[in-house]
Amino acid sequence: MSSPESKFVDKKNYLSRYTHERSIALRDAETVEVVTGSEQQGRKPSLKGDRSMMLPFLASKCGVEFYGRILEIGAGSGWLSAELSKLPRVVEVTAIDLSPRLLKEEAPRVFKMLRAHTAKIIRMPGDFHKLDFPNNHFDFVVCSAALGEAVNIVQVIREAKRVLKAGGKLVAVRESVAPWMRRKPGPSKKATSTSPPSKTQTYTLSHYKEIFRQAAMPVEARRVNLSSGVKYYVNKVVNGLTHARYAFIATKKGRS
Repeated sequence: MSSPESKFVDKKNYLSRYTHERSIALRDAETVEVVTGSEQQGRKPSLKGDRSMMLPFLASKCGVEFYGRILEIGAGSGWLSAELSKLPRVVEVTAIDLSPRLLKEEAPRVFKMLRAHTAKIIRMPGDFHKLDFPNNHFDFVVCSAALGEAVNIVQVIREAKRVLKAGGKLVAVRESVAPWMRRKPGPSKKATSTSPPSKTQTYTLSHYKEIFRQAAMPVEARRVNLSSGVKYYVNKVVNGLTHARYAFIATKKGRS
C-alpha cells in the first residue's frame, strides 16, 4: 500500500524584509542545479551517497537522535525531510523554502525516489528570516547547505531559536565552510544588507562560531567524515585544511 502524498500548504506574502522577489528565481536555479546536475552529464539523478549517511553519522558520532516535530528551513527539493520522515520517533516534518515550485514539483519526485514516509511531511513556501510559526513549537530545526544563502544569517538563527522548544536543537549540515588553506577575508557587508545575495556566502569556522554567539545559540561544530577505510583517515587529517566539512549543532537553553 502506497503512502499518502505529503501535504502542500500554499502561502502568500511570505517574504521578509530581507528577501527580494528575485531571490526566488535565484533559489530555483541554484537548487535545481544541485538536484539535477547529474542528468546534464547523461547519468540518472541520485540523491543517495553522502546524504543517506548523514543521519546515521549524526546519531552515532554527534549523539543527535531526531524525534517529535521537525522544521527544515531552506528545504529545496527536500532530501533531508525525506530522510527524517523515515525515522520512527519523528512525528511530523515541515519543509519550507522560498520556492513554491521546488516544493510542488521537485520535492514529490525526491520523496518518491527516497521512499519517504510522505504522510508525515508538510510542504509550504516560507522565508527562514521570518518563520510563520509560534514560539517553542519544534523539537528540531534542521537545514542542509542553507545558512550560506541567508541575507542576514544571525536573524535566521534567531528565528530558529524562537520556534524551538527549550532544549531543542538547530542542526545544520553541508554548509559552505572555508578551509584553512583556502580561506578568504570574512564576508562583506552584503551578508547583512537588504539586497539579495548573488551566491552562497562562505564563512570560516571561527566566523560561524561568532555568528551563533551573536544569535545567543551555543553551538558545537563537529567534523563530518562519512568515508571508510583508508579514505576515512585521510579525510580525518585534511578536514579543515584543504576542505572543511562540519555539522553545526546549536541548543536552545532552558528546560522543556
